[in-house]
Amino acid sequence: MSKKNIQDKLLVFALGGVGEIGKNMYVIQYGNDIVVVDAGLKFPEEDMLGIDIVIPDITYLTENRDKVRGILITHGHEDHIGGLPYVLKHLNVPIYGTKLTLGLIEGKLKEAGLLGETKRILINADTEIQLGSIRASFFKTNHSIPDSVGVCLDTPEGLVVHTGDFKFDHTPVNNQYADLQRMAGIGARGVLALLSDSTNAERAGFTPSESMIGHELEDIFRKATQRVIVATFASNVHRIQQVVNAAIATKRKIAVVGRSMVNVVSVASELGYLNIPEGMIIEPEEVNKMAADRVAVLSTGSQGEPMSALTRMARSTHRKVDILPGDTVIIAATPIPGNERYVGRTVDELFRLGANVIYGPGSVSGVHVSGHGSQEELKLMLNLIRPKYFIPIHGEYRMLRQHALLGEAVGIERENIFVLDNGDTVEFQGGQARKGSKVPAGNVLIDGLGVGDVGNIVLRDRKLLSQDGILVVVVTLSKQDGAILSGPDIISRGFVYVRESEGLLEEANRIVTSTLHKLMNDKVNEWASLKTNVKDALGRFLYEQTRRRPMILPIIMEV
Repeated sequence: MSKKNIQDKLLVFALGGVGEIGKNMYVIQYGNDIVVVDAGLKFPEEDMLGIDIVIPDITYLTENRDKVRGILITHGHEDHIGGLPYVLKHLNVPIYGTKLTLGLIEGKLKEAGLLGETKRILINADTEIQLGSIRASFFKTNHSIPDSVGVCLDTPEGLVVHTGDFKFDHTPVNNQYADLQRMAGIGARGVLALLSDSTNAERAGFTPSESMIGHELEDIFRKATQRVIVATFASNVHRIQQVVNAAIATKRKIAVVGRSMVNVVSVASELGYLNIPEGMIIEPEEVNKMAADRVAVLSTGSQGEPMSALTRMARSTHRKVDILPGDTVIIAATPIPGNERYVGRTVDELFRLGANVIYGPGSVSGVHVSGHGSQEELKLMLNLIRPKYFIPIHGEYRMLRQHALLGEAVGIERENIFVLDNGDTVEFQGGQARKGSKVPAGNVLIDGLGVGDVGNIVLRDRKLLSQDGILVVVVTLSKQDGAILSGPDIISRGFVYVRESEGLLEEANRIVTSTLHKLMNDKVNEWASLKTNVKDALGRFLYEQTRRRPMILPIIMEV
């Protein structure tokens, strides 16, 4: 451990993952050494029209790239690894992860063409790594994916613990038990700050064990007289194994549909995290050829995503699998906040097709338990680690607030709890903490191959286009005297149907012509002025007539 410089201080902050679910990225910096924990993505909100995914703004990291010692990954969920292909294009640093986590990351890096140039270092719960002045060690946790770990960072200011996503499952499906003894040992050493998962901070009690789902699934499989379709998170390897076990018990073959599900099943099987007997998996094309009571389908789409396998089945647009009357569809997940409407729409469409649908936390047959700890487990983590300072992470703002109250309930001083927004820093020096200055943080929007080239102005334009459409006005003027040589031609898209609005567009044409004549008479010939005046005059007229404000795009040419 290097000696402390009197000017050095410890900085802790999030570039993503506080006040929101998703795009987790946390930064711990001491002096000239930066360690990053996780690099996730989140899916777009409804007002992010045309956006594929959202990643954190890494401006701070790129400006300090020579100080970044590595990225530690707690587990293999998309909201913790999904941003890596984009981040690593700007920040070529080593990635540290457990076996399954690295397996899932390698698939992403291969697609992005980064596999050969990215250093990947395998860790386990007993690994210790020196990252400049910061020493990293790990501890086993339970979550809805195997190989999840928490992180302990030994800095010159003291220990900083990051829990990752966790629950306390005392009967885990894969017998990978959370290491409570090590957590208590870390707490006994004296912890300066704890960053802890807040996702279920509003939920009282304990989160049930994943193992209870297996019995329910097998019962549903036995009662089903036709095919069973199970939609769940592709990365929920425990749930996938329980679907496989239920299929084995009821002598059904399994077809895997959905790109991400195929990828995860392939990687997890190859690395030994899924136990699937030889000959159990069939191709989706074979589903319709086999007896209905001898087939199960494992699918993506538990969140009602428009292009997912289950949604396409529900709309009868999937190329290989149809939903038939009497099929049993299990949605083994709860909707992420914001996705409720999409899930509801998919469930409706499945019922219309005659399927028996088992869904949601209110279902009598519990087919989903959360991978995140509820209030009593969050208190247990706080009591095991016993931090001096507490920073709730990974949750919407109300969840962070609720977690802060739990911290107070177990004896942490209110002034020692920091509820942050992305970019807010906490500075530690001499064992004392205070809020520091803000660093750049926010959303980087990915649209196709474009990274960050769609901003608020483009989204605003897309919103306007989606609401009131566009009018393009094309006029050709004489370079000599400014006379109108052709046009105005008005093209409408998404505003009014031209054949039924000829009178309106003729009057719009007349207004554009008279506006241009008046400007020419007043010797106004700058293009910017011409366009602005045409937009203003036409906009006023169209609003008076239709109470709509289409985007008006004047195109003025000179010949």
